[in-house]
Amino acid sequence: MADSEEIMEALLDFQNQCNENKRLRRMQRDWTKLLHYVATDTGDVFTMRVVSGETTEVKKGKEGVPDVIVETDSETLCDMFWGDINPTQKYLKGEIKVKASQEDVMRIDAITAVIWPEV
Repeated sequence: MADSEEIMEALLDFQNQCNENKRLRRMQRDWTKLLHYVATDTGDVFTMRVVSGETTEVKKGKEGVPDVIVETDSETLCDMFWGDINPTQKYLKGEIKVKASQEDVMRIDAITAVIWPEV
C-alpha cells in the first residue's frame, strides 16, 4: 500500500512528463478538464487540473466537480503514474475504473500511449 506522499510524488512526476512532452501538449491543446484520482484502499483523493493540455495543478484533496474520476488502489496509482504498468490493460480488466465521457476515456488512453509507448 502506498501512502499519500508517495502517490503525490508519482503524480508530480507524471505532471512533469506530460508537460515536457511537446507531442502530447500539441495533441491535447484543446483538452481542459478537472480530474480526481481516488485511492480506493486508503481513501485518498487527488485533484489534477488540465488547461489546454497543460497540467497546471496537482493537489491532495477533492476540489471542484470533476470531469473525470479514476479509481484504483494506491499501489496501482503509483505504478500507473511512474509508468511501471500498462493502465489500459488494468482498465480493461476492471482494476482501474474511470468515470468520464467516452471522449475523455479515449483521450486518457491516447495520453498513456504517448507517455508510455513501451509499457
